[in-house]
Amino acid sequence: MAKTEPLNERAQHLLRVLIGRYIEDGKPVGSRTLSREARLDLSPATIRNVMADLEDLGLVISPHTSAGRVPTVKGYRFFVDTLLSLKPLGGNEVNILQQRLSVGNTEQGLITSVSDMLSGITRLAGVVTTPRREVTAWQHVEFLPLSDQRVLTVLVLNDQQVQNKVFTTDKAYSAAELQQAANYLNQTFSGKSFQQVREQLLREMHDAKTRMDQMMLAAMEMAGKVCDEDKPGEDYVLAGQSNLIGNAGLSDMDKLRELFEAFNAKRDILHILDLSHRAEGVQIFIGEESGYRPLDECSVVTSPYQVDGQVAGVLGVIGPTRMAYERVIPIVDITAKLLGAALNPRN
Repeated sequence: MAKTEPLNERAQHLLRVLIGRYIEDGKPVGSRTLSREARLDLSPATIRNVMADLEDLGLVISPHTSAGRVPTVKGYRFFVDTLLSLKPLGGNEVNILQQRLSVGNTEQGLITSVSDMLSGITRLAGVVTTPRREVTAWQHVEFLPLSDQRVLTVLVLNDQQVQNKVFTTDKAYSAAELQQAANYLNQTFSGKSFQQVREQLLREMHDAKTRMDQMMLAAMEMAGKVCDEDKPGEDYVLAGQSNLIGNAGLSDMDKLRELFEAFNAKRDILHILDLSHRAEGVQIFIGEESGYRPLDECSVVTSPYQVDGQVAGVLGVIGPTRMAYERVIPIVDITAKLLGAALNPRN
């Protein structure tokens, strides 16, 4: 983004008032409204001149349907970086967040609780990536038969993370056969990292037909499906998408449809979250800054959370560009700290 020329205090104040007003009601802000709310002894002509200067700098635009002005992505960025006064959460609010986090006693329960909590507090969409660790260890697997040759996999990782996956097999297996397969895999792979499991699978499947009976071969094939289809740390939990429907800042149904399709596809959203995973502190992507077209009218506010002193994942909020940044940013920041504390091993 091009560097914005320095603004004098009067121009900064008027821009702050304009953006604050626009975030509040979503309507273009005219000179008369600015004159009243800025509480400066300025003539309407002076305010119009300042607005023209801000428009020349690309910080505001005047929609063709209105004489008022609205902030641009560049204007929001200047506002967030320079003019924003954050509203820290009070002690009681932090205590409430801590209490709500204590509801989830498993890793997945905590991730789901945080996603729901972020969407509930901000009335936007809350997103939390599942923890990513340098070593993801296979602890235990169970296979349960379903109808139509489908099998439910219950996989335990790192002693506490539980993942479920349904896949289809080439033939129908009885519960006893699936139990035998699970026993074999648990004896073979328990305690090994996913990387070690994948490497051993490749080695053993290479000459499986000459060394394995049919049950062992089936077990290895099912293990391959688990490793191929379950990628620990490469997923997220999203809550509150419905909050974005009817939001005054996201009223274009075609763009909303694109956004919801992006949520379902996950790949590009995960890429954006991965950028935050590698950064420090709160990150804010405004509009097209994300580089992803479905988010052109959205802002994404994220923060990484840590487990055992290492960044394990990212959480955040997705909403319209005219979100209440002064409120959302502290919520995302403190929630990341609380989630990290809740996920760290308890003494």
